[in-house]
Amino acid sequence: MVLTREYVINLRRVYEVSRTKRAKYAVGLIRRFVARHLHVEPRSVKVGQRLNMALWSRSIEKPPRRVRVAVEKYSDGSVVVELKE
Repeated sequence: MVLTREYVINLRRVYEVSRTKRAKYAVGLIRRFVARHLHVEPRSVKVGQRLNMALWSRSIEKPPRRVRVAVEKYSDGSVVVELKE
């Protein structure tokens, strides 16, 4: 069984972090957000390649302000987050 959901994740809080850590912090923020909403551990959340490329597209200092993502939770408890266009 696969549970599928779509979210728009606001990354406004990323800009409160030091400029040289923003994109990395955004990845962690997305992991924590998805883990909280799907009741799993943050380490079981996998960030898809397209989402990661979107977060890092404008370098480490200027990640996007928000991202639309599709989340799939599998029966074994693993979660995959991918960029939704």
